[in-house]
Amino acid sequence: MSTDGIEETDSLCETDELGDAELCEEVVYAQEFLPTYQSIREGETVTKTQVVEFNDKPESLFFNDGIRRIDFILVYEDEDKKEFEKRTMYQRRKRRREYFEASLMKMGLELEATPSVVNDKLMFVKVHLPWDVLCTYAEVLHIKLPIRPNDITPRPSMWRFFTCITKHFYPDEKLIQKEVEYFTAPFEKNRQDCFYINDKDLFFTPAMRSRMACYILSKAQYEIRGNINKFGITKLLNTGVYKAAYPLHDGKFNVKSKEEAYPSERYLLYNEWANPKNFYKMQPLDLIRKYYGEKVGIYFAWLGFYTMMLAVAAVVGLGCFIYGLKSQETSTWSKEVCDPNIGGKIVMCPQCDLCKYWILNSTCETSQKLSIFDNFGTLVFAVFMSIWVTLFLEFWKRYQAELEYEWDTVEFLEQEEPPRPEYEARCIYDRKNPVTGITEKVPFTFCGRCVRISIGIGTVCFWIFLILASIVAIIVYRLAVFITFSYQLRNNNLKNLEPIKEYVTPQMATSVTASLISFVVIMILNILYERVAIWITNFELPRTRTDYENSLTMKMFLFQFVNYYSSCFYIAFVKGKIVGYPGKPVKLLGEYRSEECDPGGCLIELTTQLAIIMGGKAIWNNIQEVLLPWAKNWLFRRCSSSVTEKVIPRWEQDYQLQPISQLGLFYEYLEMVIQFGFVTLFVASFPLAPVLALINNLFEIRVDAWKFTTQSRRIVPQKAQDIGAWQPILQGIAILAVATNAMIIAFTSDMIPRLVYYWSFSVFPYSDNTEHTMQGYINSSLSVFNISDSPFDLTDIAMSAPSNLTTCRYRDFRYPPGHPWQYEHNIQYWHVLGAKLAFIIVVEHIVYLTKFILSYVIPDVPYAVKERIKREKYLTHVILHETSLKLVTRRLKPLIDDKISHDATNFNKEEIEMKATLTPIEENN
Repeated sequence: MSTDGIEETDSLCETDELGDAELCEEVVYAQEFLPTYQSIREGETVTKTQVVEFNDKPESLFFNDGIRRIDFILVYEDEDKKEFEKRTMYQRRKRRREYFEASLMKMGLELEATPSVVNDKLMFVKVHLPWDVLCTYAEVLHIKLPIRPNDITPRPSMWRFFTCITKHFYPDEKLIQKEVEYFTAPFEKNRQDCFYINDKDLFFTPAMRSRMACYILSKAQYEIRGNINKFGITKLLNTGVYKAAYPLHDGKFNVKSKEEAYPSERYLLYNEWANPKNFYKMQPLDLIRKYYGEKVGIYFAWLGFYTMMLAVAAVVGLGCFIYGLKSQETSTWSKEVCDPNIGGKIVMCPQCDLCKYWILNSTCETSQKLSIFDNFGTLVFAVFMSIWVTLFLEFWKRYQAELEYEWDTVEFLEQEEPPRPEYEARCIYDRKNPVTGITEKVPFTFCGRCVRISIGIGTVCFWIFLILASIVAIIVYRLAVFITFSYQLRNNNLKNLEPIKEYVTPQMATSVTASLISFVVIMILNILYERVAIWITNFELPRTRTDYENSLTMKMFLFQFVNYYSSCFYIAFVKGKIVGYPGKPVKLLGEYRSEECDPGGCLIELTTQLAIIMGGKAIWNNIQEVLLPWAKNWLFRRCSSSVTEKVIPRWEQDYQLQPISQLGLFYEYLEMVIQFGFVTLFVASFPLAPVLALINNLFEIRVDAWKFTTQSRRIVPQKAQDIGAWQPILQGIAILAVATNAMIIAFTSDMIPRLVYYWSFSVFPYSDNTEHTMQGYINSSLSVFNISDSPFDLTDIAMSAPSNLTTCRYRDFRYPPGHPWQYEHNIQYWHVLGAKLAFIIVVEHIVYLTKFILSYVIPDVPYAVKERIKREKYLTHVILHETSLKLVTRRLKPLIDDKISHDATNFNKEEIEMKATLTPIEENN
């Protein structure tokens, strides 16, 4: 590679694809990115890819010679076969492609092109990496490979005595055999003898070969313009030079391989993993990792572990729900609401300026449903879930440590991960690496980096404020529509809803419509913000792909957190908390009366909001993940039905599948983390949330597996040590969940007021009862308001009131009219408020202390894994050190032998000469 050249990915340098592009004025530093790179000089003849015809072997994974394995596929549309006039753009694409392929061949890769069977305009370029190139880039990418079989005997499983039962929950061992474990070390080309190489064709797995091929393609040169060298397959895909680039599946998912010694891994994955009939079985994680790479493997490992832990939470949640059903029949306060002599005689004040008076027992059904969730079992379950979250995260760290060791990612350091081409292309400033101490090139100075990060943070904050503004707009909508619905219902204008009219209350109608609008707003803002987040992350220019994904993850989750949870936080902690009283209501913007909770309480509304958002989100995700890819593939097959009788090669069958999103597994993680938030943050309002999440996840695993295995092209394998930025996000949700559930129980439910009444106000001196009881709680929790004290004209409303009505009741703890401190908060209010604050402080401290103790007691890395890691490091050092000594000894041995021989010869000569000078007498002596 020429050291005076300039490298860039061309991502910001072209202004017109149809004409000559404007060159960037930015000066970019050139580096030797590829050890096999050789520059093609200007004017030099470009080697073209050999074109061969398809050999009618549809499932072949090799070149036409049947020897060289296909490691990657490039697809392009031949410009010479265009039906319309060729223009500058198409000639330029052709020139770039030919130069790119020539660069690949110059670097040692082997290419072979084959015309499409279905579309004569398409060409498929097969890429093969020879042994020497594989060895070179295995060392560059620090790929760990076997050095000797693992001689550590694994500890027996605690479930070994139940093998006859547990074997039914694991994949068939006859089909998916357990792989032999090896001690591994980063590959070194000059130490090939140290590695366990039985067969060169099988030493590097197809996933490793595809990963190395993708690395070379991302940094291969495709154009020289002046002193600017442009490189990277990404830009060629974005500008239409190539239509697709992907590794091959190893066969059809529903057809068994004919070679018994080399079974189709895709077929095994479909039958033992992706097939819905195996939803109850454990996942073959080692085979998933081998076929798709560590990044996909760690996602499905996390999803499976999360689902397994959900089973425990689901059992406890179901038990709390059953307890709520049983306690519904014995709930004293619910009985008082439904009692015609108690709740039937209590007239409640209107909840808005145009609302009617209503009788308390009209909320009998709602109060009975509320008693299912608002009970002591919910409190126990909320505390349990706070502990469960800690156990889930700690046990996941341990399980993740085991996978890191088994999958050779323990020492996967950031400096081992290659920089992104987009990052390398902008490196123009010198900086001393704090790790290596070597001067390296970076794309911007410290100040420039601060400016970019500041712009990114400012943009994210702007969009978050935009979400909050939309939430405020929805709140205003709720207030305005509540008045409208109240007016319509009061005048009986909903005659067409006669069958369900008695269930359509103003609160319910307002809550449902507002939730639907909120869901639509969430979806629209998601689509817009996704593009903004990607643009910001590209502008920040992270160094590695891991840094890029982590930065994008944090931006997207902050947005999604506010977008999905803000309405739930509003209902749980804001709605109905600042409403004043009938004579002096609190008004928003001086016009709209602050919204009150449903007569049955805000917990029911929170449950409705959760159900609509989670249900709508699940339906939308299923459409995107299942129905949409299946429909696209079906439509493509229908359009190609005229050529179905032809034999289609494997690379063309894969081209007909759906491409993997550029964001990879981001949306799969996001969907599960958002669900994790709903399950933990608001579980006090809905104990059945873990049950529903468990059912969803059992299908989600198989749906994702089915999509990856049958509907999508094979994803490019990538290295990953853990779940990345999602780990601290989960920890943050776990910490926040303790506070939110404690506050929901304290401020949203009526549990604390009921406890205060039971222990303090149900007996002397506040009551005539001699024993603690819940009788009289409803009357105690409702304050009295004198209708004549209202500053508003209630003439129209009074028409709907019972005759001779002078007072009405409302939910609050205030002194009655006529009291010296009328309508001020009474002593019971302050007792309840103090109890709520004390409850939050005590519960949070107990739970946080328990979480801290559990985190300390449970080590992140199991002791057995630590032993195995130390053993592997020791053996690696011994084997490589001894090999180095043997190599040095073998090289020095001829020199030592020559030296000894030479010294012996000189010694003999000196002895002969000495003897020749001695006299006979001296010689005899």
